[in-house]
Amino acid sequence: MTEAQFLRSLFDKAVEVANPMQSLADHLPPKPAGRVIVIGAGKASARMAEAVEAEWGPCEGLVITRYGYARPTQGIEIVEAAHPVPDQAGPDATARMLDLLDGCGPDDFVLALISGGASALLEAPAESISLGDLKALNAALLASGAPIDRMNTVRKHISRVKGGQLAAAAHPAKMLTLMISDVPGDNPAFIGSGPTVGDPSTSADALAVIDNWKMLVPPSVITALSHPTGVIAPDDERLRTTENVIYAAPAQSLEAAAELATMPVQILGDAIEGEAREVAAVHAALALSSKPCLLLSGGELTVTCRGTGVGGPNVEYLLALAIALDGAANIHALACDTDGVDGGAEVAGAIISPDTLQRAKALSLDPQAMLDNNDAHSFFAALGDQVVTGPTLTNVNDFRAILITA
Repeated sequence: MTEAQFLRSLFDKAVEVANPMQSLADHLPPKPAGRVIVIGAGKASARMAEAVEAEWGPCEGLVITRYGYARPTQGIEIVEAAHPVPDQAGPDATARMLDLLDGCGPDDFVLALISGGASALLEAPAESISLGDLKALNAALLASGAPIDRMNTVRKHISRVKGGQLAAAAHPAKMLTLMISDVPGDNPAFIGSGPTVGDPSTSADALAVIDNWKMLVPPSVITALSHPTGVIAPDDERLRTTENVIYAAPAQSLEAAAELATMPVQILGDAIEGEAREVAAVHAALALSSKPCLLLSGGELTVTCRGTGVGGPNVEYLLALAIALDGAANIHALACDTDGVDGGAEVAGAIISPDTLQRAKALSLDPQAMLDNNDAHSFFAALGDQVVTGPTLTNVNDFRAILITA
């Protein structure tokens, strides 16, 4: 097995462990008597719904997932919508989901399936915010370089469904929310912007995020944030019948990958945040000073887009890593998003090897210029070193592996 094949096997294992068809059933209770409604949103939500019906049989419900991520279900309706910048399909499906919850009583049971991606798929913006303004806001958030929890703070306070409001809409029904975490620290309030989790933040906090990261957002967003919002406080009575459970998280995937290694393994952390190229510089220094081993890490890096490329935190991390390693003879690395999509490209990530820069030079590629232009995806496409998985139907955030050989 080559180094590249080994690194890819680690990534595949990380994804496999988070596959809802293998991991969700253990966290399902017996199917309750009476009316059961299954709702959900996220890149893994259709696969989660498929896993639920494999245990419970046909169910009433509706989940919203990304285009191309639908799965065959028996009773639960699967709606596809745009991600990461929403289209009209998301708000339309969200309105239908709220209609489905309208009139729920104390004898009803609602199962919510939430995974990364729900923030852009489950959309019910404040009435003053048009779809065009919602798209502009999401584009600004994604280009800002702000951490995911800060971005989701803004999203909650311009929404009528995030920040616990979906759970409030189902009250007084009993609700169980099963989550796949894609956020550093596994805070359920920030997974998919916490539609079933109370939140203590305020509109002022959201405005501070916009100001601190110098985001250019539509005036309607500022107007909406200037008025009290519907975000639900954690101690709100309407949340007392809701239980939130994270059943799959990045740490589990990193640990599963580590079990495949025959060399010493160091897990640097499952919640690493920061600008992709800056984290890469730190990891390069660590790799260059390490004895033979495998360095694993997860979390969610960010990219502040200043060029004309499509960004992508995993490929930007890798290109910066390759530049910093400068052809070190014994270091290979992989960085991929476990959902199969890195930034705005339908590519999971890429792999680098000691000859990456040499092969780039032979193709007249300028690594630093392409990094400065946020165009790492084009760099790795030209080299043929992209990792393309298609929809993985799960999402436990970024997966990074650096292999240091003797």
